[in-house]
Amino acid sequence: MSFFAKTALVGLAMMFAAPAGMASAETIITKSFAYFPVKGDTAADLDEALLSAGPMVKGTGARHPGATEMKFGGSVTYAEHDNRCGIDSARITLDTKIILPRWTQRRRADFDLALIWDTLAGDIKRHEERHAEIARQYARQLERTIEELRPERDCALMEAEVARVTDEILIEHDEDQARFDRVESINFEKRMVRLLEYRLQQLKSR
Repeated sequence: MSFFAKTALVGLAMMFAAPAGMASAETIITKSFAYFPVKGDTAADLDEALLSAGPMVKGTGARHPGATEMKFGGSVTYAEHDNRCGIDSARITLDTKIILPRWTQRRRADFDLALIWDTLAGDIKRHEERHAEIARQYARQLERTIEELRPERDCALMEAEVARVTDEILIEHDEDQARFDRVESINFEKRMVRLLEYRLQQLKSR
């Protein structure tokens, strides 16, 4: 079985200065789902469909069985006090869209193939949900870090410091996402065998 769940990660940092006075707020996070159709009656058909119909990963030119698109954004406001410029408020936003396969012939599939598909589809979803969770953690971390920055001599320096920590944290985020993919790739076959065995045991115990 050559199915393999890999993630398409799109990270955009969009921080911009706004006039002081904007109230601070919790990190604004949204999550949505999209599905692409997978057709076929055999494992080979499904394998081919996943590789040909899955979402395209930017920068690689390859398609994958699942993806999580992420878009970071937000605003930062500044306030001057005692000839210093500091953070007045920070609001980080994160939009995530999880793209998953949907097998159109699932209802009429035989038991073995349906079991394999359900196990794989569940693992793809879990994988992408974890990518979204990693992004949420970094969005909150970014907001906290900006809010805790010490004032600078002027707002130009303050903006530069916000840009610096934003770039730093988003690089850490991308590295963490890539590390997660590497670990998942190494453990994929063992994980699938374990999941299939678990599903079989559940079915037998009913």
